[in-house]
Amino acid sequence: MIRHCALGLALTGSSCPATAAPAAAPTAALPTANFAPIQSGLDYHSFANVEQFRVIRVDLDLRVDSAAKVLRGGVGLQIKRLDPGATELILDTRDLNVTDVMQKAQGVLGATSKSETTWVSRPYHFQRKDKILGSALVIELPPSKRPSEFIKIDYETSPTASALQWLSAKQTAGKRKPFLFTQSEPIGTRSWIPLQDTPQVRVTYTATIRTDSDVLAVMSAKNLNGMGRPAKRNGEYSFVMPEAIPPYLIALAVGDLAFKETGPRTGVYAEKPMVKGAAKEFADTESMIQSSEKIFGPYRWDRYDILVLPPSFPMGGMENPRLSFITPTAIAGDKSLVSVIAHELAHSWSGNLVSNATWRDLWLNEGFTDYMESRIINAVYGERREMMERVLGLRSLRDDLAKLEPADQVLAIDLRDRDPGQVFSTVPYEKGRLFLTFLDAKFGRERFDAFLRGYFDHFAFQSITTEQFLQYLQENLLDRFAGVVTRDQVMSWISGPGIPPDAVLPVSDAFAPVDEARSAWVSGRVAAKKLDTHDWVAQQWLYFLENMPASLSAAQLKDLDQAFGFTRTANAVIGHSWFVLVIRNNYQPGYARLEEYLETIGRRRLVAPLYEELMKTPAGATQAKRVYALARPGYHAMTAAAIDAIVNPSESSETSDE
Repeated sequence: MIRHCALGLALTGSSCPATAAPAAAPTAALPTANFAPIQSGLDYHSFANVEQFRVIRVDLDLRVDSAAKVLRGGVGLQIKRLDPGATELILDTRDLNVTDVMQKAQGVLGATSKSETTWVSRPYHFQRKDKILGSALVIELPPSKRPSEFIKIDYETSPTASALQWLSAKQTAGKRKPFLFTQSEPIGTRSWIPLQDTPQVRVTYTATIRTDSDVLAVMSAKNLNGMGRPAKRNGEYSFVMPEAIPPYLIALAVGDLAFKETGPRTGVYAEKPMVKGAAKEFADTESMIQSSEKIFGPYRWDRYDILVLPPSFPMGGMENPRLSFITPTAIAGDKSLVSVIAHELAHSWSGNLVSNATWRDLWLNEGFTDYMESRIINAVYGERREMMERVLGLRSLRDDLAKLEPADQVLAIDLRDRDPGQVFSTVPYEKGRLFLTFLDAKFGRERFDAFLRGYFDHFAFQSITTEQFLQYLQENLLDRFAGVVTRDQVMSWISGPGIPPDAVLPVSDAFAPVDEARSAWVSGRVAAKKLDTHDWVAQQWLYFLENMPASLSAAQLKDLDQAFGFTRTANAVIGHSWFVLVIRNNYQPGYARLEEYLETIGRRRLVAPLYEELMKTPAGATQAKRVYALARPGYHAMTAAAIDAIVNPSESSETSDE
């Protein structure tokens, strides 16, 4: 292994080869649970020798084969050479079948002028596979003083590529055509493109995607066929992303898609049966952009479109630039769950414009984005809605903190030897939001907004570390307004467990009547149908359910269900909270719908806790394993990996390292 030494072998005294050196001189390390200190800026989840070579441009030419469930074709890489003497280019891959590697050369093999070029095959080999990182692809190159190298790689993906979800026609809303989508964050891009799969590398890209003529391809880039509008279906689609982005933001989807405009620079892609409802649900997107620009500065990505994916999508949303991928479970019919749109839109600044350099620094993406999401919700829907959602978020954070080891309660988390896609909690999101809310309260809104705009301008189109942020914070807030916040206070947020005592916690008077209603019902004073809930919104219903006593009788659950129809609710998030109560209290009338829910929704945050609850009893475990056997083929690899660890923990831990 070339980079695996950085993942933990140093603890045993093994030495690392030269290629494991950090891309930049390490700064002072924050405390870590491991014995060896973390080197800031060193990506422990990539093999790439970024200190010798940097990929700066990716040119894709891929054919989509839905029958075989593979992408096949090639990729061209423009690579900045940083070390003239380096003789090995190391790329990240996972289960790729590489058939040829070529280097662009000048003045060789009969070339008669300097303008003529030719491609020569280069020797290459794969290093031993790591169960988390995949395999390093090592390409042998001659030393050179040229500033750039150009490499072409012909390859084919595996049918089980971790970032690719292949759905049959019957698994889609329209039931007419197969569907493909990618979900590459955090380290999945290497399963469909051989490159330097680390967020500290930023690339521009072009793509030609070849499909059957009756489906539409979309990407996180400008669509050249339609000049910013949806392309006509012709089986060949061209895209360009002119701004440099981290590789995890390269995204592709192919399916029976329609488009509906929602504003001058916004629109919704979805399968035909869903596009009208989705466009109505997300009609406020342009207003969100305008509100964001007033606070955080200009939107720099031309358009902001939304792609509503099939229910198997494992996330609430994915912030792919120009085209956020969104779960259909965000469509509740009343815009009550559109905070997911505010969140993914906010990533256009925090995450896409300024990105975390490594996955240890994820809080720079997600904490900033959660804070900005709150600001957007406030601007568009009001402070009452914002505070309700923040209270619910704080509850989720406290639930996670109660289960996490202290080392995993910090913002700058040590992820060495762990899959970053499987271990993250609400900490980088909600604790990050609380940290920025703390700074906002201490320095004042006017000063803090100016700081944010300056931060996005200063680091625009860069990937940064926690230490770089801390230096900028020191110079532009702590030193500039001395005496307001100390360095020690900041570090208690970054590297200390739990919620610091100086946190500014959200409160909402909207939940007082909910507490009163719940208390009256639990005590038996008022039947469910007599409760005054006519003006409750989704956030209040969630609070109502999530704060129920641990034990409820079948009669009580029946009373709730008959009054409010929870078992058949169209709101998937409320349904999740209800099914937790169903399982905990063995409410049999809810089980048929519970099984249907688990078999049709692949959003990890909604289904994983339900499997956890089922596994707490022998009868529940039997049911969980039976339902999961039916549901697993429709789950994305990220969701399947999480549920494997819950339902079959002994089997999931016995993965090979071959």
